[in-house]
Amino acid sequence: MKARYRYRFYPSNQQRQSLAQLFGCVRVVWNDALVLCKASSKLPSNGDLQKLLITQAKKTEERCWLSEVSAIPLQQSIADLGVAYKNFFDSLNGKRKGKKLGSPRFKKKTSQQSARLTRGGFSINKETVYLAKIGKVNPVWSRDRPSEPSSVTVIKDCANRYFLSCVVDIEPVNISAKNQSIGIDLGVLTFAFMSDGTKAESPTYTKFDRKVRKLQRKLARQEKGSKRRSKTRIEIAKMHNKIADTRQDFLHKLSTKVASENQAIILEDLNVSGMIKNRKLSRAISLQGWRQFRVFCEAKSVEYGREFVVINRWEPTSQICSECGYKWGKLDLKVRSVQCVNCGTMHDRDENAAKIINKVGMGNRHDSKCTSRRSKTISVVSVGEA
Repeated sequence: MKARYRYRFYPSNQQRQSLAQLFGCVRVVWNDALVLCKASSKLPSNGDLQKLLITQAKKTEERCWLSEVSAIPLQQSIADLGVAYKNFFDSLNGKRKGKKLGSPRFKKKTSQQSARLTRGGFSINKETVYLAKIGKVNPVWSRDRPSEPSSVTVIKDCANRYFLSCVVDIEPVNISAKNQSIGIDLGVLTFAFMSDGTKAESPTYTKFDRKVRKLQRKLARQEKGSKRRSKTRIEIAKMHNKIADTRQDFLHKLSTKVASENQAIILEDLNVSGMIKNRKLSRAISLQGWRQFRVFCEAKSVEYGREFVVINRWEPTSQICSECGYKWGKLDLKVRSVQCVNCGTMHDRDENAAKIINKVGMGNRHDSKCTSRRSKTISVVSVGEA
């Protein structure tokens, strides 16, 4: 099973210049290949593009500086463009699930830069990593490598941080599960409610988000191309990285705990792209990272040998009593507690939804048609209103 291990490193000034040259060559080859693909009626093959844009381009005066860097990242850049076009066409034809993908776009100098090296372009010793025509770098080995990497990607993010992303083979983790299954209901105020009664509070991003808004207003007033605007742009990127790192650390820890303790993980298929169209909740929903949590749970369920289930988004998880199956209908978002008039059980809205998600995912659904609806549901005031 493949996995990515990422390590940060701090290059010297000379290595920064060499990496900037490498990123620029990779970006130019990508953009040149994209221009040819857009101009031609039939998509050229990777071999033809490599021969034209790398081998023959090195002999010209305009692109002779391509020979100063390793040829492996340039070849991988064209291969990545072929994969991007394949995913784009599969998305158009309906072969690829998920959101429709757009056509490949040109790479910018101010965006994240990357260059991938295969086995011929790097070598790893005990503490150092040798990169072709770059030199030896000393990554911070935050965790041990389970195996030798098959490829290494050098990444420079928008905040000028450098990383080595290694693709390694990992072995499945054999740990006995404590619980048979767990249903998880995701929310905004509280990130996750579990069917066993526990809940996970998400970190507060308010402080960083307020700074991002302030810096974005400052950026809008500055002149394009100025040094102060470039400095403000890097400050915004650093704030975004702090939010992303905090969120990713929280989601990794929570998904690891869920996958290690439960045999089956059940989530609800949320229409996140439709929910963020709500003007009042879009920013709060975007900061939570629901889709990223689902990806982490799915990947770690494979690693731990668990079952991962996603139920239909149209299941009325907040409209059914988890004890007797009585269906009371839709509720306003301000109603956080409900008392079932059929069995008299008091429910927390999110905890009840998590239990319904667990039952639907395991196939133990209540037959709500057999339950009579002779009276209305009693809504209880929320704790905040009290």
